[in-house]
Amino acid sequence: MLFRFKAWIAANAPNHFLEETPTAVLIRQVLGAIAQFEKASLVAKLKGARDRKRERTGRKVGGRKNYAEMRPEVVALARELAPGKSLRRLAADLAASGHVTPSGRLYSPMAVRSMLRGNAVEAT
Repeated sequence: MLFRFKAWIAANAPNHFLEETPTAVLIRQVLGAIAQFEKASLVAKLKGARDRKRERTGRKVGGRKNYAEMRPEVVALARELAPGKSLRRLAADLAASGHVTPSGRLYSPMAVRSMLRGNAVEAT
């Protein structure tokens, strides 16, 4: 893996750390280890903050919202229209009622199935 840290590249020797000398390899490895440590520290800090907020509010923090949170009327209508219909037909009926995805397309059969099961994730 080749790391390029532009902040530490000398103007008079821009390819110095790109060479395969023992010193250049060592510097790349050390800088890579520092970057990995910084990422792990940031991930741990963000997870701790999400956990504290979840504990304080009792609600999910982060991630995509599900259909029941964003469009409860669509979920209710899908469940009302569902008996005896295929998922594709149900998606077409939702579209006929004016309920489509944020991009203006029909809901996919898997999205409709998720709505009916109650574990839907909002499409992006």
